[in-house]
Amino acid sequence: MAIGQGLFLLEPQFRERVWGGQRLRASNPPIGEAWIAYGQSRILDGRHAGRTLDEVVASSGPELLGSAGARGRDGRLFPVLAKLLDCADWLSVQVHPNDEQARRMAGPDQLGKTEAWYFLETDPGAKILLGVRPGTGKDELARAIRDGSAVDVAAQVEVRGGEAVLIPAGTLHALGPGLFLYELQEASDITYRAYDLGRPQSAERRLHIEESAEVTLPVEALGRAVPLVPSGTGSCQAIACEYFEFELVRIAAEPLAADTAGRTFHLLTTTMGAVEVTCGGEIATLGTFETALIAAAAGAYSLRSVGGPATLIRARLPG
Repeated sequence: MAIGQGLFLLEPQFRERVWGGQRLRASNPPIGEAWIAYGQSRILDGRHAGRTLDEVVASSGPELLGSAGARGRDGRLFPVLAKLLDCADWLSVQVHPNDEQARRMAGPDQLGKTEAWYFLETDPGAKILLGVRPGTGKDELARAIRDGSAVDVAAQVEVRGGEAVLIPAGTLHALGPGLFLYELQEASDITYRAYDLGRPQSAERRLHIEESAEVTLPVEALGRAVPLVPSGTGSCQAIACEYFEFELVRIAAEPLAADTAGRTFHLLTTTMGAVEVTCGGEIATLGTFETALIAAAAGAYSLRSVGGPATLIRARLPG
């Protein structure tokens, strides 16, 4: 394999957020996000140690991304962004544009943003805002955004650990306190804030009233997937859309076989326990919330738990 490596351990990058908690790292200011896989993720091991995923894609794109990634998207290199989020307070009420809107409103090289959430841990009664209340029309929605009452037309949804939600571009949404989750999205970070709970605006954190009013659709609260990890070993799909998909995998001490088949990379994030990954002659152990990428060209690999049952999220490209 010309890429010279099939298994890549990735370094997380922690981001301070005003709404963050202490689950990702004890810190003041608090840490709200860990960016665990995206174009600027640093590789920790092997012949590409110290390089970013984008740098490897630029030189060996088809081997890392696979045939599903060969279609490309406006020259973007690594096509997804995966995060862990720790929410101790409400995030802003926000919306993301679609691809056409992003190019028109933010620049010709920009992409829209569809994202998905998988809730790892939730406090009792934890809620999100997702879509709008039944009967809310486009004009009423735009008025609410402009007069600062977006929260009043947004639908509140109680969520629990083990549930997954897809948030298409154009959907009004917000994460509430008491949530710890995995997020997967298009490789875009365009966010339009419709309302920010009265927090002071700054150059780094401002409202986008007219942009939000233009791109938000009167989408009513969406149904939730409730993926159940099998009691034995195996996988079940949580979310699938045109941009990405991910599944939950339960692993025991007996090796579980997997194969990229040259089609797409596999992005592995352990959510409970520890997992040993064997890919060709490479072996690595992922602790809880650590992430590795299996290159598409790697083909067959295996997973087994270390010290007891383990679970992970496996993300990839569709197609």
